[in-house]
Amino acid sequence: MSNKACSKFMRAKRTSARQGEHGFTLVEMLVVIAIIGLIMGLIGPRVLNYLSESKVKTAKIQMQSLSSALDLFNLDAGRYPSSAEGLSALVRPAPGVAAWNGPYLKGGKVPNDPWGNPYIYRAPGEHTPYDIVSFGADGQEGGSGVAADISLETVTNARNE
Repeated sequence: MSNKACSKFMRAKRTSARQGEHGFTLVEMLVVIAIIGLIMGLIGPRVLNYLSESKVKTAKIQMQSLSSALDLFNLDAGRYPSSAEGLSALVRPAPGVAAWNGPYLKGGKVPNDPWGNPYIYRAPGEHTPYDIVSFGADGQEGGSGVAADISLETVTNARNE
């Protein structure tokens, strides 16, 4: 076969192959988009719920870490920081504490809760030497669900039960 005949044959073959190809119709594309939307509508809320639950767990773990640091401060200083000194006494020497061996927290700074709000520290606490509280997702006292307050006391009680 000559080059001319070969190229003519190939062109004819490509043209006939293209005539048999069809694209997706608008209806087919809309059905696929609807199915994807339904799947996301069912799975999306579950994923977001796991994310909010993980923030609550992170707050509980951070509170336990702060509690351990406060216990180390107590061993060195013979007392817990006052409410006025706050959690910053764990990273900077508090006035009048001669035996400070800190910082008691890694990184040398007090972490915020997972929602970006500072932890509330009160000494003395209601039932313990101190209270550590996070106001949850809404950053305000009270609330329910993810916005519920998380306190060290509730974390400790849940762990003991």
